[in-house]
Amino acid sequence: MDVVGYTDRPSVRVGETVRFMVSCRYPRYRADVVRLIHGDANPSGPGVRVEVFDSGVNGEYEGREQVIRKGSCVVVPDGPVIHDLKSVTMTAWIWPTTPDKGVQGIVTKWSGEEGNGFGLFVDESGCLSFRVGGGDGDVREVNSGVPLHRWVWYFVAASFDAESGDVILYQAPVSEWPGEGLETVVKSERVGSGVVATDAPLIMAAFHGGEENGKVLTEGHFNGKIDRPRLFNLALGVEELESVERGAGGSGLGASLIGEWDFWRDMVSMEVKDGSGNGHDGHIVNRPARAMTGYNWSSRESAFVLRPEEYGAIHFHDDDLGDANWEVDFEFTAPEGMRSGVYAARLQAGDATDYVPFFVRPETGVPTAPAAFLAPTFSYMAYGDGRNTDETTGNFGDYFLPGFKYPVKPEDHYIVDNGLTSLYNSHTDGSGVCYSSWLRPIVNMRPGYYSVGLARGQGSPHQLSADLHLVDWLESEGHAYDVITDHDLHGERVELLKPYKVIMTGSHPEYWSREMLDAMESYLREGGRLMYLGGNGFYWVTQLDPENGDAIEIRRTGGTQTWRARAGEAHISFTGEPGGIWRERGRAPQRMLGIGFTSQGNDVNAPYRREEGSRDPRAAFIFEGIGDDELIGDFPSLVMEYGAAGFELDRMEPLFGTPPHTIHLATASDFSDSYQHVVEEVDQSDSKQGGSTNPLVRADMVYVPYPKGGGVFSVGSISWCGSLSYNEYDNTVSRVTGNVLRRFSEGEGVHRLECSTDS
Repeated sequence: MDVVGYTDRPSVRVGETVRFMVSCRYPRYRADVVRLIHGDANPSGPGVRVEVFDSGVNGEYEGREQVIRKGSCVVVPDGPVIHDLKSVTMTAWIWPTTPDKGVQGIVTKWSGEEGNGFGLFVDESGCLSFRVGGGDGDVREVNSGVPLHRWVWYFVAASFDAESGDVILYQAPVSEWPGEGLETVVKSERVGSGVVATDAPLIMAAFHGGEENGKVLTEGHFNGKIDRPRLFNLALGVEELESVERGAGGSGLGASLIGEWDFWRDMVSMEVKDGSGNGHDGHIVNRPARAMTGYNWSSRESAFVLRPEEYGAIHFHDDDLGDANWEVDFEFTAPEGMRSGVYAARLQAGDATDYVPFFVRPETGVPTAPAAFLAPTFSYMAYGDGRNTDETTGNFGDYFLPGFKYPVKPEDHYIVDNGLTSLYNSHTDGSGVCYSSWLRPIVNMRPGYYSVGLARGQGSPHQLSADLHLVDWLESEGHAYDVITDHDLHGERVELLKPYKVIMTGSHPEYWSREMLDAMESYLREGGRLMYLGGNGFYWVTQLDPENGDAIEIRRTGGTQTWRARAGEAHISFTGEPGGIWRERGRAPQRMLGIGFTSQGNDVNAPYRREEGSRDPRAAFIFEGIGDDELIGDFPSLVMEYGAAGFELDRMEPLFGTPPHTIHLATASDFSDSYQHVVEEVDQSDSKQGGSTNPLVRADMVYVPYPKGGGVFSVGSISWCGSLSYNEYDNTVSRVTGNVLRRFSEGEGVHRLECSTDS
């Protein structure tokens, strides 16, 4: 990835501007705006189809390398009061998760380059330590001598008397259990007087590492939680430290308190207010986890909105990444007459090429087609920069072909080399990644990208690269369409959908917000039509940052998942609503789509067999040109090798809300034991969850008539769109999809898809 970039927003209308941030290791690179049609170079398909869009931004640009700086912290700018501190006390509650990883800042005003200032740290030995610098390499340090335990809350403090040079270091575990390393440690030591002031900011969860182009650089990032840090302008004694520990604040210490930061206030904001009244407000860098249980969590409530004062912790990570904060290289304004579609800035330098996608939508309320493709940008972000979870061990299991290695592709090397993560990965301390930002290179959101772990390690298109199979089909078959995105739907709700006769999903629209679900339900109730052309859709509770709109958040619990939220931490910090899967919120996908997630696998797919419902007169239009006993999708696929049903599958389930009048059209079954029934439906472990034994491992194709001429057509398979282009688009999958799209696109009065409430 010698050239790579990202945009400042997912979509633009005519007249709006999208900005591109680029890193290039060559002196120069070329950028061209292109329309993406098909990105898959697989010789079994139509091949790569990209059209250059004539734009004034197309041309040569100077290259420069921009780096990714990870690690979260809180930065409080330097000011007269903090700058001139001599005697000082720092206190906080901490919950370290990797105390043995090296030096980590807790609360610091420390210039690492000059050795000036002071700070409370975890040192190289995993012990609490205090540093004070007198300049010219005069660094004095005191440590507790007792290593900190992982996943244990401690009240920690350090006081320094600048006149006498006395230091008191205080380390008290918040634990009901005695044991080695769990005793209170109070260490007093004289290290020498004096401290040299530094212009470095006050930083929580890291320390100052210099500046570059006016940006503060940080290092020594802390892994773990910090709760209620405090700063005093005098050296407190042991009794006063004990008072702070008991009272969780600085009451009774009067004017000596110059900073107190209660992280449980205003969870959404990236600003941290100083509650002392002295105006030492801080800014959060790289989006650490909010709404996390604090040292005083009583477990009486699992929702932070009910007891916010028990959620005073921020969980910091050394690999957090919010805004990569690169400089803008060029920008593009969508001109009048630009066609709605999937676009990218194609960046070329030397032998390297990168595509930076964005979406062009039509003017608000002015559709250019009866149908719209809803690009699942929330799902693109959720999977963005995902890495193979077994990369550290090399143990890829029986689902992979012999000799499988990771990483192989340049994009995967970039992800691994830069320590990037998706919502499917864990941080370096083992906690789950719950935020994903748009403001970074999402290098697996590219045309033609193959997720290397699929198809038993041979790789397969997924998310954007798989959704371009649908875009290519629409273009090749002459179907008019607009493109809108999850971000647009979340913000504009049902008004965005109303102008369209039919909405088409992508192959894996998994992440949905409450606002999106409400909008789609309203659209369908008023006669809208939906083509659900994927699997495992409408599954995870997701929210968009309401302040900046640059990040989504999830909390994994109750579903088929790669990590699980800790006790008390399953609510979304952006809104306070419960996270997890929508089924647990009473909004299972079956209610709207007729089907919902039932199985996933990594083996060969299967075709659909028609069910009796396919002969229902109301569904006759779907199977025009299909033989009574003809299998649907019984041929090679560009996703997972073969068959129209595969990867992740959905089924009907009345218990979860499949409407009683749902028409069961077809079913794909007979999957291998690579396909396993979803864990949320397995009450007790057994050996009967594989595709060879469990009848719930299947994909159901259904049609759900809605009132006022509306309807939902659902296929229940991620692999469906990968079958569209087989035999130059002349196949059963293409025919069924075209039949539905043409009928759904017809205007009012041409047909009505009546929902009989008596059925």
